[in-house]
Amino acid sequence: MKKIQMVDLQSQYAKIKDIVDPSIQEVMDNASFINGPRVHEFQKNLENYLGVKHVIPCANGTDALQIAMMGLGLKPGDEVITADFTFAATVEVIALLQLTPVLVDVDPVTFNIDVNAIKKAITPKTKAIVPVHLFGLPADMDAIMELAKEHNLFVIEDNAQAIGASYTHKDGTKTKTGAIGDVASTSFFPSKNLGCYGDGGAIFTNDDDLAHTIRGIVNHGMYKRYHHDVVGVNSRLDSIQAAVLDAKLPHLDTYNKARRTAAKKYNEAFKNHPNIVTPTGLGVNDADDFHVFHQYTLNLKAVDRDALVAHLQSKNIPCGVYYPIPLHRQKAYMDDRYDEADFEVTNALIQSVISLPMHTELEDEQISYITSTILNFIASHK
Repeated sequence: MKKIQMVDLQSQYAKIKDIVDPSIQEVMDNASFINGPRVHEFQKNLENYLGVKHVIPCANGTDALQIAMMGLGLKPGDEVITADFTFAATVEVIALLQLTPVLVDVDPVTFNIDVNAIKKAITPKTKAIVPVHLFGLPADMDAIMELAKEHNLFVIEDNAQAIGASYTHKDGTKTKTGAIGDVASTSFFPSKNLGCYGDGGAIFTNDDDLAHTIRGIVNHGMYKRYHHDVVGVNSRLDSIQAAVLDAKLPHLDTYNKARRTAAKKYNEAFKNHPNIVTPTGLGVNDADDFHVFHQYTLNLKAVDRDALVAHLQSKNIPCGVYYPIPLHRQKAYMDDRYDEADFEVTNALIQSVISLPMHTELEDEQISYITSTILNFIASHK
C-alpha cells in the first residue's frame, strides 16, 4: 500500500505534469513574472467558471479577506460577525483593520455559522457578516443574505475551503460559493481544492465599483503608475502561480468529485456507528452533491479523541484536529464580552472532531486501512 498522506500533492502533480511544466516554462521564457498574461488568463477563466463578474487575484487568502474588508470601507470600531469555529485568518484581518470581531457559535450538524446566533449578535454597530464555508460545505447563504438585507449589512464569503462548491437556493437555482455575497475571498494554498505551488489568493465580486476599488488596493492604491488614489497594499498573484492554477482549473470539478467519492466510501464504512457522526452534505447522487470536502471531519461520541489521534499516528495514518482551540479562547482574541454559554457547540466540537486524510489521490486500500483502524480502536476501547 502506498504511504498515506493527509494531502498527496506529489501524485496529483504527476498526473498533470505535462500540462503544468510547459505553463511554468512559458512564464520563465517570457519573464513576465508579475501581472503577466497568465495572471489575466487565469482571472478570466476563473470568472467564467464561478459565474462571477470580477476575480481580482492577490498574494494569499488572508490578504484576500483583508482587502475585501478594506474595499467595503469598513471603519475602526465597526462590528463584523463571524464564526468562532474556524481558522484564525478570518478574525485576524478583522482585528488588523481595527474593526471589532464578534464571534458566534456554529450549527452542530454543519459546523457552519449559526444563523440564529448571528441574529442575536447584531447591534447598531454591526456592519458585516463573514460566513465561512467550513471544510467545503456551503453555509446557509439564503438565510444569511436575507438577514443582511434586513439589517443593511455586507456579506463577505470566506470561500477558502469551498471553491467549486455549488449552493442550492430555496428556489432550486444554484450559484457557486463566492458568487453570492457582496464580496468573497479564497486561498490557493497548495493543499486547497484548487491550490498553487506557493501562496496565492483572490477576491470575487459582482459589484463593478467595488471591483475597481479592490483592483487599486491590491496594487499600492494605484490605477495609474505612481498615482496613489486609495490606501493600498502590495498583494499580487505571481505569474508562475497563475500558470499552475490555470492548468489545474479545468480539473477542479474532477478533483472535487474524487473527494466526494472518497467521502462516500468513508461514510459507508462508518454507517450507523453509534460513536461516529459522519459529515452531512452528501446527496443521493452526484447531481445532489454540493460539499467539496476540503476536509473530511468526523464528530466522535464517547471516544477518547486524543488517544485515537495517537493511535492513528502510531499506525502511520496522518490526521488533524481542526480546530483544537476556539477563537474566543485564543489569547489574541479573548474579550470580556464573550460568555462561554454562547459557545456550547464550538466548545463541544473542539473536544470531539477529527479530520482524516482527504485528497484527490486516495485509494480504496488506504481508505479501508484507515477506517478499519478507527473501528478496531473504538471497539477495543469500549
